[in-house]
Amino acid sequence: MSLLVLSSTDVDHVLADFSPLELQNLMARVFYLISAPRQSPPVIDTPHRTTIPMQGHTALFMPARLAHSHLRGTALKAVSVPQTSGDTRGLPASTIVIDEETGAVKALVNARSLTAFRNAAGSLLSTNIVGLSPTSVVAFGAGKQIDAHLELHLRYFPTITSCTIVNRTSNERVTTLAQRLRTRFLNVATTVLTRRENDAEVQLQAAVSSASLIICATSATVPLFPAAWVRTGTHVVLVGSYTPAMREVERALVLRAVGTSSRLLVDSQEVCAIEAGELIDAGLDPSQVREIGECVYFEAGDLRLDSVLAVRETGSEEILADGPITMFKSVGVGLQDVAIACAVVDRAEKMEIGTRIPNYDV
Repeated sequence: MSLLVLSSTDVDHVLADFSPLELQNLMARVFYLISAPRQSPPVIDTPHRTTIPMQGHTALFMPARLAHSHLRGTALKAVSVPQTSGDTRGLPASTIVIDEETGAVKALVNARSLTAFRNAAGSLLSTNIVGLSPTSVVAFGAGKQIDAHLELHLRYFPTITSCTIVNRTSNERVTTLAQRLRTRFLNVATTVLTRRENDAEVQLQAAVSSASLIICATSATVPLFPAAWVRTGTHVVLVGSYTPAMREVERALVLRAVGTSSRLLVDSQEVCAIEAGELIDAGLDPSQVREIGECVYFEAGDLRLDSVLAVRETGSEEILADGPITMFKSVGVGLQDVAIACAVVDRAEKMEIGTRIPNYDV
């Protein structure tokens, strides 16, 4: 049996062939299965990840399986997380896809972009579920996560006319990202704001206060901005924190998404209760959050979204410190890796992209 190897460049070419809606709906199906009542035999299998400390990284090994009639695959993702915050090389990651019939390794896929796009697709799903058509976006960070989030949201929502990227410093990565967005999305005014500018706080408050969508993908351990800056009706996406010590927003902002009826979506109640620093800091219990899969109907191949969480957006001149918002907190689920890796491998085979190693397993 041959082995298909997809490099990062190969993966980028294949992902470009997917529409934002295709990727969103793929994640919607995954989230539905996560939230659906358990079946016998099970249609999902997510063993706990294995963690191995290395000299400069922590290696994570995450196997998972989807066994639904309309969503099937088995894969193992390996990712290395730097142990120092100053490491800007990103997260090396690869996914092994197993052939369902033979049990042999079918493909080896570079997962740097896959991880970012599966998260971004889930976030796009949340933006649609809360019923928002954003006009202005503020993104904290400039790595692959923010790149993928902005790519999918700007492609999907022609309503967006303003995009502000907030980064600690002005570096090649954020400059390249901003220039690429300006070139591709001519109708979107894209600006970069760094924390080291003289009037950074004034500019940051103005950007956050006028945003209808805020996306955070950083390793922050202290909140990135005051909760009072966020206006009523804003949708806040949090994908950066993955430990109890990490948090990107204030406790007060999290509580504004709960209120009397929870408008706080999560990818997994179980995992977020252990890893989502913002939710842990706010002292939330599972009844105060809602799994995004509960807003999805997926049976017999049919998919439908339940948009019941919308909050009226105020004008930019009306900034309420305690008005309701919506929020999506994602820590990432291994089943997402299986779904997107298998989808990319199938599409790569149709596009004849990648490197084939013949007789890999004979």
